[in-house]
Amino acid sequence: MKGWLCILLLLETFVFVVQQQVNGGRGENEISQHLSNDDRRPNPPQTDTLRDEASTNSQQDCHLSFSDIHAALRELTATVTEQKANIRALETRLRNAENTAEQQAVILKELNKKNDEVSNLNRSQVEELRKENRDREIAFSAALFQPGKGATVGPFTTEITLTYRNVFTNIGNAYNPTTGIFTAPLKGANMFNFSVYGHWNPSNPSTVSIVKNGEKVVVAHGHQDQYAVNSSKGVVLILEVGDVVYVRLWSGRKIYDNEHNHITFSGYLLFPL
Repeated sequence: MKGWLCILLLLETFVFVVQQQVNGGRGENEISQHLSNDDRRPNPPQTDTLRDEASTNSQQDCHLSFSDIHAALRELTATVTEQKANIRALETRLRNAENTAEQQAVILKELNKKNDEVSNLNRSQVEELRKENRDREIAFSAALFQPGKGATVGPFTTEITLTYRNVFTNIGNAYNPTTGIFTAPLKGANMFNFSVYGHWNPSNPSTVSIVKNGEKVVVAHGHQDQYAVNSSKGVVLILEVGDVVYVRLWSGRKIYDNEHNHITFSGYLLFPL
């Protein structure tokens, strides 16, 4: 029976400490106070002398080991407190991880949205640039006669505008093969080339000029007493929207062309301004 009461008291105290620490109850000082009260707890009355003696001896033995019990309980209290702190830290980390995962999901969603917006914007910009480039794609080239035909043109008593009907290229449709006139669809620098060809004739040279808005700019001329004559010229003109360019045959002059397309008129936009 010796030490039996000590064991019961130790177990009771251990359960008390664990309950208090897990439930967030008393602190270490309160636990020590509880233990001190247990030390002073009155013993139940004994009717037998032998039991009194055994109880007295057991209490003495318990009193002798209380310092060790206090030390063990303090260590246990510190351990439980540390574990509770670790649990709280883990719970905090778990909550932060959950929040981080949610934040990452939100950020990823926003990034996907931005990527879609950028992709749509890029597609829109590409289409717009393509449209602008299509508007800036201006080029034409034409010969004087339709294939299989050949004839002499002139001389006339007045100047005439030549109509180049055999169209090779007319990107942007700025050249009109019915009138022979190029009309600038936008402001820019334009390159023009034209050529003249004729049979020898001492009386009627071959002379044409390129005209901008009614004013002669460049002249191509050929004249000799025998054999064929030819000449070609080129010029860069700054045109405003609606400006017109065409080729005029001078009065008293004549030219000749056939299926070989000696006489041509070409132009293209170098760059807009």
